[in-house]
Amino acid sequence: MAFGYSLSYLYLRRHFVTVAMLFQIKSYLKFLWNSKNEHAVHSPFVFHLLTKCFYDKKAKPEYAILKKYRKSLLENKNVIEVTDFGAGSKVFKSNTRQIAKIAKTAGISPKRAELLFRVVRYFQPNTILEIGTSLGLATSALALGNLNAKVITLEGCPQTANQSQLQLQKFNFNNVNSVITEFEKYLQEIKLRLKTETENFELIYFDGNHSKKATLAYFELLLPTITNDCVWIFDDIHWSAEMEEAWGIIKNHPKVKVTIDTFQWGFVFFRREQKKEHFIIRA
Repeated sequence: MAFGYSLSYLYLRRHFVTVAMLFQIKSYLKFLWNSKNEHAVHSPFVFHLLTKCFYDKKAKPEYAILKKYRKSLLENKNVIEVTDFGAGSKVFKSNTRQIAKIAKTAGISPKRAELLFRVVRYFQPNTILEIGTSLGLATSALALGNLNAKVITLEGCPQTANQSQLQLQKFNFNNVNSVITEFEKYLQEIKLRLKTETENFELIYFDGNHSKKATLAYFELLLPTITNDCVWIFDDIHWSAEMEEAWGIIKNHPKVKVTIDTFQWGFVFFRREQKKEHFIIRA
């Protein structure tokens, strides 16, 4: 009976993974069909962002630091027990995971880390919030983009957070404040504080829970913190049909004026002076 149950479980798991992969392939093909580059963009704000930031191919000395940070994790064969509060992993079957494998399969890619660094360098936010630290690969890019910025990064899993804290300290990222917490609880506390004080984040990177419900909850909880020039980045907007639905709701929100879909990420801007526009951009 147990053997039959195991077979059924494996079959269902393989089925759902296959369905998820097919969905993402279909979404990516649709993205490629609709996506444009800077030549099709008539918004000066977005055109400048693309040409001066997204498509900047010049080598940066900070890229070497990001590479060393990643290499250090890829050489770490220690094993940790991961507490997963999000939508789960499409790669790992167990919560007991090797740090090197987490960095290789679940962390931000080198190309995306460099782009994230350039985005921070371009906008120069003084206050940054990251929802979902993992091993700090994206955190290091956020911190490097503006060493004078205050970076708050949230992680729900204690063992993962401890590893990222050690790694960030090893590379002297002293502008990062790592907080072990449940994301929604922390954001609820921010909302409560807003009743008596002002709290703003000039850039927020959402990479903590790839579910529609959680994504929209975080979006609504943080809306009271927005300023005209803040930048929000949502990771994995085409992760699933539910995440695409969440992205659609965010795009259509009346306070959202400009969005950029790069397939992997969704950029959100609240610039009141601009007309509402949505861009699908190859980056």
